[in-house]
Amino acid sequence: MTHREPSLQAGQFVYTTPDDPRAAPVIDGLRNEYASRYHALAGLAARSTEPNEMDKYASALFSPEAGGNFVLLIQDGQAIAGGAFKRHLDAGTAEIKRVWTHPERRRQGLAARVMHELEAQAVRQGYQRLYLTTGSRQPEAIQLYLGLGYTALEDVTALSTVRTGLPFVKRLVPQGAAG
Repeated sequence: MTHREPSLQAGQFVYTTPDDPRAAPVIDGLRNEYASRYHALAGLAARSTEPNEMDKYASALFSPEAGGNFVLLIQDGQAIAGGAFKRHLDAGTAEIKRVWTHPERRRQGLAARVMHELEAQAVRQGYQRLYLTTGSRQPEAIQLYLGLGYTALEDVTALSTVRTGLPFVKRLVPQGAAG
């Protein structure tokens, strides 16, 4: 038998809420990431009390009862990645939010795993389309979404130094459907 490196598929998905204590690394990591990348862009101090992206949406919006969901990728009892979706403007569209991977675990395909899980769950919940935005200062996220088949609604090659929300969409194909 040959020795194999630990699988990148390690860990398991747990559906929960942003208020779950296990979600704290995801929420705190996102808050720090947004502050470091965007507060200076918006002319705010990194520790500003100005409401930010993490304060825009109530946790309840990410519950199945509200048409959303929140997932963590857990390994060795710790959240190493996560993401969520909430109902968007119409009943057939969900909006992806809160996608994050622990900095020490990046470039291992975990964000793509989270996205695939969120897409599959959105299909199970009856959504036909996903919408998301990402920031102009997150080129790795832009490449991830393009690589996963999302269509940019704006020119992502002409990144603005002011604009932060670059929109993307993807039509969902139910499992087993020809596509």
